[in-house]
Amino acid sequence: MVSIGRILLGGMLIAMPMHALADVESIVLGMGCFWGAEKRMSEIPGVIDVESGYAGGDVETVSYREVLDLEAARRRGKTDLRNHAEVIRVRFDPDRVSLETVLKKFWENHDPTQGDRQGNDRGSNYRSAIYTSDDAQQAVAIATREAYQQALSAAGHGQITTEIAPLRHYNRAEDDHQDYLKKNPNGYCGLGGTGVAFPGGMTKTVPPPLTADRLNFARQLIVFEAEDCPFCKRFRAEVLDHWTSDLPIATTLNPRPPTDWTLEKSLFATPTVVLFEQGREVSRYTGYQGDKDRFWKWLGFRILTPKQQRIAFEEGTEPAFTGSHLDEKRPGVFVDPITGAPLFRSDAKFNSGTGWPSFFNPVEGAITLHEDNSHGMRRMEVRSASSGIHLGHRFDDGPPPSGKRYCINGNVLSFVPDAE
Repeated sequence: MVSIGRILLGGMLIAMPMHALADVESIVLGMGCFWGAEKRMSEIPGVIDVESGYAGGDVETVSYREVLDLEAARRRGKTDLRNHAEVIRVRFDPDRVSLETVLKKFWENHDPTQGDRQGNDRGSNYRSAIYTSDDAQQAVAIATREAYQQALSAAGHGQITTEIAPLRHYNRAEDDHQDYLKKNPNGYCGLGGTGVAFPGGMTKTVPPPLTADRLNFARQLIVFEAEDCPFCKRFRAEVLDHWTSDLPIATTLNPRPPTDWTLEKSLFATPTVVLFEQGREVSRYTGYQGDKDRFWKWLGFRILTPKQQRIAFEEGTEPAFTGSHLDEKRPGVFVDPITGAPLFRSDAKFNSGTGWPSFFNPVEGAITLHEDNSHGMRRMEVRSASSGIHLGHRFDDGPPPSGKRYCINGNVLSFVPDAE
């Protein structure tokens, strides 16, 4: 007769043979927010279950709200109680994966040098931690820490701040925190830590940082991505694969900036798009969920002049005969000033006498039309299909063959002459 035991896996009580239960080991790890940590560590072959929880604090039992309230009280100096860290309990089969391998992935998948924070999450509840169940685990934890510190130091990183201590006061987190990123796929992907591999190699090597001499020092966009990040793939498919802007852009799987370039703060999610000028970060766009217009608006506010911004984002109008390109007659194409996407060919341009560049046809698929009843008029607004910015209006008093007049603000057009 086989003895049956039960184990809590993913919030469900599962029946397992007692001999199988005896072979399951567990360790409790703090890597910042437990949502991303749970997802990362659950992907390791041989890991049976990952559970979110709280551990390492002075209070025996806590809830998510109580952890946040205690941290707020600590910041105000109202208590000196040690708070719990957000943690994950990793249960694994030691016949399939060793504790050392689990800890290698722990070190590689977060930044253990940040003290009481991880990325943008700040507070002692986001500290890096390894909570062990016996002396053997403690010894492996310390040995892997020393090995990883050597690799970090060689790569120019600071000292590891990870707390290594016996487990105490573990509390399972509420059900809505379990498998959070599976239930909420719009959550951000993690960045994979510092990009420094644990000595002896890792399953997926992180490439070195981008080489600065291959980039544009004056103004450069860099997209920081991560492997297995669905939002990165969506950004690539919807934006990067159609990139026509004259602003140079590069991608990297390494979360560190190019050599001698600087980030204002650590990266905490992917994709993160950073605009560098003179080798320094001036702005960033974090996360992507199919919101192309929002991304282009962010970029537009960084590269357009105030006059252009008023037209593009506030539906402004330049005074007649004051805008750019009114007398431009060379063969070429007028493009979106942010995306670089073609809008109008110069052979569709005509002199309307109105004081604004006028066209009788747009490039196919380049614009969208929207009813505009502002200022007591009924007009058809013209927007760029690629960025969503306001361009001008369409009227029905144009020349053949279309009979339409696309009256466009010249200041939100860029001109690219045809190659001779």
